[in-house]
Amino acid sequence: MRKTGQNRINIALAQTNIVWEDKEKNIQRAESCIKQAAERGADAVFFPEMSFTGFSMNTELTGESDGSTVDFVCWFAREYRISVGFGWVKNCGEKAENHYTVADKTGAVISDYAKLHPFSYSGEDKKFKGGEKLGFFELNGITFSSFICYDLRFPEIFQAASKRASVIIVPANWPAKRREHWKTLLRARAIENQTYVLAVNCVGEIGGIEYAGDSMVINPNGDIQAFTSLREDMLYYDLADDADAFRAAFPTKADRREELYGRISSGGKTDES
Repeated sequence: MRKTGQNRINIALAQTNIVWEDKEKNIQRAESCIKQAAERGADAVFFPEMSFTGFSMNTELTGESDGSTVDFVCWFAREYRISVGFGWVKNCGEKAENHYTVADKTGAVISDYAKLHPFSYSGEDKKFKGGEKLGFFELNGITFSSFICYDLRFPEIFQAASKRASVIIVPANWPAKRREHWKTLLRARAIENQTYVLAVNCVGEIGGIEYAGDSMVINPNGDIQAFTSLREDMLYYDLADDADAFRAAFPTKADRREELYGRISSGGKTDES
């Protein structure tokens, strides 16, 4: 069940210009962002998808089996007493997985999500397999869920996650040429699900692709509460868990017909004609 109340959390979104396929350099730079966020009083800082390599298909270079990236970031989280969300690539035999992991301020891993929808348009499905489950975690008494980049185009998973979560994080490497899709879909997911959406994208030229950033915080009414674009930046926001108040004031979820949607999507009979 979803928890209710007015719990609060100070969040930071690290909109970074990722150094292409240079894990060591990016992890060093990430420590500066983590330290800055902690000094500003943030409870949690979130990085983009594939935070320390950029969106690369070179899984022989970027993938790992020893969990070294997770170990580094967990150490930072514990050292600076701040929760950290970050993306990395996990070797899984023939194909890899695109992961987003969250460590709490003690350095414990509290969520490890694998991207459900590899981006076949770019060939991601040739190198990566899709995950099989949703990811949830709690910070400051607030329930979060996370998706990754292309997952944003699949509204069904957001409906499922929002049954428990008040806040949904979408880390990404979303190209500038489709930035209007990014901004529109983010607001749509917030409005449809009456949840907060935290969107953190990379920025600049990375691996021959331009990224605009457009990282933002959107409330359950679809209003953009904080926004940054076209430059490296740290976006800060003090979030109050008032999603239930939005839902009570405009209870669209009460009218959802899950059983009907299931029959329609499976091709089942929906009328007598």
